[in-house]
Amino acid sequence: MRKLQFQPSWVTLILVIQSLAVLVIFQSMVSFRFVRQAKAVCSGGTPIIFNFGDSNSDTGGIMAGMGYPIPLPEGRLHFGRSTGRLCDGRLIIDFLCESLNTHYLSPYLEALGSNFSNGANFAICGSRTLPRMQAFALYIQTLQFLHFRSRSLYLATQGHTGLLGEQDFRNALYMIDIGQNDMDGAFTEANGNFQHVLSRIPPVIEEIKTAIKTLYDNGARKFWVHNTSPMGCFPQKLAIPRNDDTDLDEHGCLKTYNNGAKAFNSHLSAVIDSLSLELKDATIVYVDIYSIKYELVANHSKYGFDNRYMACCGHGGPPYNYNHSITCMGAGFQVCDDGSKHISWDGVHYSEAANRVIASKILTTEYSRPRINYEFFCKG
Repeated sequence: MRKLQFQPSWVTLILVIQSLAVLVIFQSMVSFRFVRQAKAVCSGGTPIIFNFGDSNSDTGGIMAGMGYPIPLPEGRLHFGRSTGRLCDGRLIIDFLCESLNTHYLSPYLEALGSNFSNGANFAICGSRTLPRMQAFALYIQTLQFLHFRSRSLYLATQGHTGLLGEQDFRNALYMIDIGQNDMDGAFTEANGNFQHVLSRIPPVIEEIKTAIKTLYDNGARKFWVHNTSPMGCFPQKLAIPRNDDTDLDEHGCLKTYNNGAKAFNSHLSAVIDSLSLELKDATIVYVDIYSIKYELVANHSKYGFDNRYMACCGHGGPPYNYNHSITCMGAGFQVCDDGSKHISWDGVHYSEAANRVIASKILTTEYSRPRINYEFFCKG
């Protein structure tokens, strides 16, 4: 602890009062059993992040790229307006940006009001890895980044200022969170054939590997890769009619869907390990999002959640408030008053309250391999 110099008694009194205030706040936080995210201060300049993915990290790309209206109550918290996020407020990536004291990432496709000084977000709701030439697939997002990079570097040579330079792209963090929609499609096609689901995983992982190597070949050296979520805990999946509950695990999640997610994550983990050996001057962090989200469901009351399976925005009421014909924002949908009591916002996507806890756990590095503090990715 830093030693204090002798100061007048009234100053000392103020310091004591401030210390007590901090202690009271801390105790209050503990009493709410709520995980606060750590603040990582970037002293080396503005951090630069390029994100690739799906709706888990889409900060408005689908609305900008397709013109789809995403009205309130989406974004009702924090923003107080719709931002194109499929959430009542902030996403995990928003909290991670806050931890680096940088502004939220602008969608690459947003023509008005964007600020790309700290990177860009290429994630689009509904994106998959395959088919690779499908609109907004990971391959397309990678091509969009390459265009963004080459255009920025070219305009800089023409005298334009305020653009990212070669060193900026090299120092940037490249985040990837994709595959959930591929797995969802695999289960839909499988019609109960789990081996079909497993057969679809290797090509998806290969696309993620290709994206990382393409970015690496264009100067990227810092990567942050999330594995996929425990889909069997989604209200959307739990609301599918079933004959009995034999497929439910001890926490009420569907084992088959979660086993598929685990198989995906096992393949992804192996590929990340292989790439880390191959790309020796790169830092590739693998983040176990699955374990974080599953633990959130298993110990929901610890974090202040009353409803671990019930969507805040949906239709049908308990136990899941999810109707495949009347989803959130669909005709006749219902929305809860207090989303902070729900893990799930709409049956698939997490509430802001859940995203805050998830981001806090990410920042502990306990779920990362290697265990590198997020502030390592500050520009420097």
